[in-house]
Amino acid sequence: MIHLRLTLELNYEVFEPGCDFIFNIHAAHTEQQCVLEEYLNLSQNIAPSVELNRETGSRIMRLHAGAGVLQVRYDATVQLRHHVASPAQIEEVAVAQLPADVLGFLYPSRYCQSDRLYKLAMREFGHLPTGYRRAKAIRDWVESRTTFAQNTSNSNTSAIDTLVATEGVCRDFAHLMIALCRASNIPARFTTGIDYGADPILGPTDFHAYVEAYLGGRWYIFDPSGTAIPMGFVRFGSGRDAADVAFATIFGPVRGSAPIITIQAISNNEGQLIIPYHCAEALSTDG
Repeated sequence: MIHLRLTLELNYEVFEPGCDFIFNIHAAHTEQQCVLEEYLNLSQNIAPSVELNRETGSRIMRLHAGAGVLQVRYDATVQLRHHVASPAQIEEVAVAQLPADVLGFLYPSRYCQSDRLYKLAMREFGHLPTGYRRAKAIRDWVESRTTFAQNTSNSNTSAIDTLVATEGVCRDFAHLMIALCRASNIPARFTTGIDYGADPILGPTDFHAYVEAYLGGRWYIFDPSGTAIPMGFVRFGSGRDAADVAFATIFGPVRGSAPIITIQAISNNEGQLIIPYHCAEALSTDG
């Protein structure tokens, strides 16, 4: 089992009359992701409300901050016990057999206009054998045709925009893969968290967006940006697209700075230090 320790610090200057925040910065509770310990510290004397989404394991924190400096610091130690499977053994689930709570991830959403990509998806992937390997082919197609480049997109950039621009950051890669999966009748969702093992050339550790596709009755991890190690992803939240799982949604006058994030592998209870690595098997941290 992999043990990862992470720290996350967010700093804001809040102006009068104050500001409401919705944060998605707590490590999720899932079948294969266990939060061993965690600490939350706020610089203001306020009581946050943390609520659990039982379907996804995501936890949402709400608070109201007064004018002045607000620092939010979250520390956690997380244990990852991945479900591992052979890609060749994972089949797609027929639409008629999908669970009701999965159906919503087949439909178009704000940033993933799958209804506009049906012809492209059928041309590129409709002839491929169904199953995990078709989802993997979509992931590879997105990575091969899109260049990772900082400051090339914004909060309005959609899957269609990324397809045309052929560049973007991790959220843009994820939106495009999700849209193409849905256009191919594969449920797919947008997942956020922190990644271990990203190339330092990309800059300081940051939040990461990746894809989970529903195959064989389970949500499997895909990283279309190819910038990190999927085995080292700590999941925070999942939704239809980035609009559902922003790390911070702010209602009021505020000025913020870049998040300060660290993540490291640590020894487990048996004294073993297991470092996340790239593997050919399919990985899941959720049922």
